[in-house]
Amino acid sequence: MSRIGKNPVAIPDGVEVEIVGQSVTVKGKLGELNSKLASELTVTQEDKQVWVRPREQDIRSRSMWGLGRTLVGNMVAGVSEGFSRKLEITGVGYRAAIDGSVLTLQLGYSHEIKVMVPEGIQVKCEKPTEIQITGADKQKVGQLAADIRSLRKPEPYKGKGIRYEGEYIFRKEGKKK
Repeated sequence: MSRIGKNPVAIPDGVEVEIVGQSVTVKGKLGELNSKLASELTVTQEDKQVWVRPREQDIRSRSMWGLGRTLVGNMVAGVSEGFSRKLEITGVGYRAAIDGSVLTLQLGYSHEIKVMVPEGIQVKCEKPTEIQITGADKQKVGQLAADIRSLRKPEPYKGKGIRYEGEYIFRKEGKKK
């Protein structure tokens, strides 16, 4: 029995869920998301709840059960509240600026790095050293944050680079004489 899968997904006010076979479409104030779940699962809507259940009790069905429920839960949370990731830039001369749908980063290389922001994702730079990524799709928000972080990962000696807000960087002692 899946601890995650056995719980229903509550549908808040202002969110519509449409289930057609294995396809689940969720509409809310922040947009519309859809996903096709594994064929081993059944999805039903009862009152203001969505239930995800396995068709059979084999290993594959039970392993997809929790994943399917989490995907539906993330879609409902995304269109009602949205997801957000915050990045911090540390280093002399390191900065970020947003112009339309292009994020321009100066990270100590000889050139600027330009990152295209995908559709449905908003990027804000209140300060030149902070980037806030928001959107309805949790996967897209997290993937964009990971891609930006991978451009200059934080290094352990001076701590320079791009890190998630609240991320702890294990610091090392430098070379001794």
